[in-house]
Amino acid sequence: MEQRHLGRTGLRVSRLGLGTMTWGRDTDEHEAADQLKTFLDAGGTLIDTADVYGDGDAEYIIGRMVEGIRSDVVIATKAVSVPFGPRRFDASRRHLLNALDGSLKRLGTDYIDLWQLHAYDAATPLEETLAALDTAVSSGKARYVGVCNYTGWQLARAATWQSADFSRAPIASAQMEYSLLQRGVEREVQPAAVDLGIGLLPWSPLGRGVLTGKYRSGVPADSRAASPVFAPFVDQYLDGPSDGIVDAVMIASDGLGVAPLEVALAWVRDRAGVTAPIVGARTVAQLRGCLSAEQLTLPREIREALDDVSEPDIGYPEHTWQPARPRLVNQHSHNQ
Repeated sequence: MEQRHLGRTGLRVSRLGLGTMTWGRDTDEHEAADQLKTFLDAGGTLIDTADVYGDGDAEYIIGRMVEGIRSDVVIATKAVSVPFGPRRFDASRRHLLNALDGSLKRLGTDYIDLWQLHAYDAATPLEETLAALDTAVSSGKARYVGVCNYTGWQLARAATWQSADFSRAPIASAQMEYSLLQRGVEREVQPAAVDLGIGLLPWSPLGRGVLTGKYRSGVPADSRAASPVFAPFVDQYLDGPSDGIVDAVMIASDGLGVAPLEVALAWVRDRAGVTAPIVGARTVAQLRGCLSAEQLTLPREIREALDDVSEPDIGYPEHTWQPARPRLVNQHSHNQ
């Protein structure tokens, strides 16, 4: 598998990451081990997790499985989310550094390759939060740091603050939902990341599973949309506008002789600023399907057709960043 630099850092990661959100909950340790072996055999290195996945069990599982091969993998984990308690997010120095120690213990390692802020915490001064990242890196407990689910201004503010002093740890990555069904990052986050040299790590690159085409004829009994827990997560993409985008992916997949998920993954993987989409599979068979996208580069005509059918509503002032697209510029011109 091709390796890419994470933003403007020296860290190289596989251009597809293995997500572990269901590990320790819906995915048992045996299935997780099979997935990890399949991923590593394909040349994958980036394993993405979080301290709240499976209430910490995902990190325990990863720690046991990478024993003896720790230097061969890039472990990315997260802190900030609080599953139980009065606060949904806590990015205070106290919480973050305690969470980091907890992750290190569960993962059975003395350092995290990429430690990420899971969400923005408006109740904590950003400078305090970022100082905790500096402490993590200066102590050797984290090699690189990133953020997740930040808006454009939050990302720009954090990255600019960190770059103002060489003693601070630069923001290396931004993990955001990004797919043909969710292109909101293109309004502000993507241009900010490209300009600041921050690598994008798209989560849910398959549109929460909808871009695989499996929901075209209804909701399969074994799918996430059939689960009371995940149904609300998927339902918002099971509507009219999404149908047209899924149809376009299906047409492209038929023409290329590949699976729809390969088309969807290849599209987002090669967008500006993207380092590695994060895929979470329920089974090894699903993971193998995702890994097949490594061999696919979309022809320009198909890529542009998918761009057109899924194009987000970008107007003033964001459209000034976009490459020359006459239809888009004319539609939103401030002279009209």
